[in-house]
Amino acid sequence: MATVTIDELSKRYAGGGEPAVKAVSLAVADGEFMVLLGPSGCGKSSVLRMIAGLEPITAGTVAIDGRPVNHVPAKDRDIAMVFQSYALYPHMTVHANLAFGLRRRSVPGDEIDRRVRGVAEKLGLTPFLARKPHALSGGQRQRVALGRAIVRDPKVFLFDEPLSNLDAALRVSTRNELIKQQHELGTTTIYVTHDQVEAMTMGDRICIMNKGEVVQIGKPLEVYRNPADAFVARFLGNPPMNLLPARLEQAGDRTIARFSDVAVELTAYPISALKPYVGGPVTLGVRPEDLYEVPPPAIASRALQIAARVLAVEPLGAETLLMLTIGGAGPEIIARVGRDTNLRTGGDATIALDPNALHLFDPTTTKAIARVA
Repeated sequence: MATVTIDELSKRYAGGGEPAVKAVSLAVADGEFMVLLGPSGCGKSSVLRMIAGLEPITAGTVAIDGRPVNHVPAKDRDIAMVFQSYALYPHMTVHANLAFGLRRRSVPGDEIDRRVRGVAEKLGLTPFLARKPHALSGGQRQRVALGRAIVRDPKVFLFDEPLSNLDAALRVSTRNELIKQQHELGTTTIYVTHDQVEAMTMGDRICIMNKGEVVQIGKPLEVYRNPADAFVARFLGNPPMNLLPARLEQAGDRTIARFSDVAVELTAYPISALKPYVGGPVTLGVRPEDLYEVPPPAIASRALQIAARVLAVEPLGAETLLMLTIGGAGPEIIARVGRDTNLRTGGDATIALDPNALHLFDPTTTKAIARVA
């Protein structure tokens, strides 16, 4: 196992304008599962490839266990990488694919066979050791790619969107297998994905990137509950957070956010934190699960009732999504409610809002307004 430290890492491709990666700094602890999350083109795969030694570094440092490896060849970094495309050798059997990296390192034959069979048993690949990749399903191929990384017992695992080629059911089962294997092995892991479900369920911490830069790093639920800016608020969450234009007003010792014809007291924010924004615009955010058809008893006394019109109803089995317009003609929002809703498209509704669950963002910088002064 190992620590991985990235300091001011940058990447500019030939012929490109803006850098693909801009001064990214990140520390991954020994045994940690770190997820790099962001939209396509945000630079996360470039970061991974620079860590692996597959891409030259324009500026900055990559260090493993405190030792800079910028100029260390990829084969000497003791890193195993699993690619989106599996990168299996089609002419080799599963056994030969699993053994390939060990043979290149001149590991004795009996040790290779012992390690290959041990990993194959862990991953349920024993019945397929004599098969070639074309005779395997997508999920089985991905397990072979994972096994080829595990069998080497490297200091660091790198995963570049390894589940994106799998169907939904296989993605869930393989994701669970990856989590199980990482916990058992305890190997430091950096995992790249654009799938927020993978990030939330797999990562000890997540690093959200946008336009080549790090936007926020933290534990999944901490980032979800306290997004650093409007981009994170919208990107992390499905459906995404509702963002509404609002205006702050002072009413005696209370601060009010007004949007459409709705006025809500901002009880979760001290007046001193909101003072710079009073009399001006803000962006108000509320997650779909913080809007209720019937508020739970714990928040019933403080819930604000909002008149709305139902634009669409989407039953999803365990829950229902409501597309609503506030006041019948105001901004559109999405609410996540129970599966037994009686609301119908085109009807009127009264939706309860928890004021303590509101988020505020600076409309110019899009940064979150802190809940402390």
